Amino acid sequence: MKKNHFLWDCVVVIFGTGLLALGTYVFIAPNQIAPGGVSGIAILLNHLFHIPIGWLNLLINIPLLLLGHFSLGKRFLAKSVISVIAFTVFYDYIFSWCHLPQFTGDSMLAALFGGALSGAGIAFAFMVDGSTGGIDVTSKVVQMKLPHVPIGKIVFLTDVIIIAASTVVFKSISSALYATVAMFVTAQVIDAMMYGLDSGKMLMIISNHSDEIAAEIMKEADRGVTKLLGTGAYQNQDKVVLMCAVRKNEYYHLKRIVQEIDPAAFIIVTTTSEVVGEGFKAIDKV
Repeated sequence: MKKNHFLWDCVVVIFGTGLLALGTYVFIAPNQIAPGGVSGIAILLNHLFHIPIGWLNLLINIPLLLLGHFSLGKRFLAKSVISVIAFTVFYDYIFSWCHLPQFTGDSMLAALFGGALSGAGIAFAFMVDGSTGGIDVTSKVVQMKLPHVPIGKIVFLTDVIIIAASTVVFKSISSALYATVAMFVTAQVIDAMMYGLDSGKMLMIISNHSDEIAAEIMKEADRGVTKLLGTGAYQNQDKVVLMCAVRKNEYYHLKRIVQEIDPAAFIIVTTTSEVVGEGFKAIDKV
């Protein structure tokens, strides 16, 4: 069973890598956009030395993967190796042999669509506990050695250096700006796919009319409510705190229900990246 899971994970990684290579081949590279990561370095070196981007991506990744060999799990590393090889095959051979057209129109459109495809491809690899190689591997290694250093800062610093270098290589500030747009879109797509579009709001409601509010929420908004027992520190009185999770578009309806029953109610609202369970995403799909 584990072998079948691993094979399926590899298929997903290859598919995701195909999307990443597609976004880079069709939109990113032809418009001189280097949005960080190893692929960004490969695009810069390709412009300077005219070496195929796929092979550059492979050559740069080899020492990085060797670095991760001693620290990361065999399955994770194997999926990363498969992804790196697949990128080279897709970019330098399959797409070239098929004479896939490259978009060289509006650079903003290229950044948006290229970033979206790249983000989707990377997310597919992440979903099966894999990676597309490069900075992802080194960031994980650094995080294991220095757990107090946030992985996001490592990736961000690396990407900033690559984007700054693109202004020199391409002799254009616009290239750096479009690369920043592409990176932003990539991050948003990864978050949407990894954490789901079932993001929402969690409300904590403190009121002297908690029973009435809970009943109205369940009736009018068709949402479950959890009652938590609490004690007010100021007057040392017992309180019932209502907790309720809703989708973003349901928040204002719920807020109106509370305000109509108790205008003096105290409401704490937080944004959740994902809500799992009945009424939202099924737990078996997480």
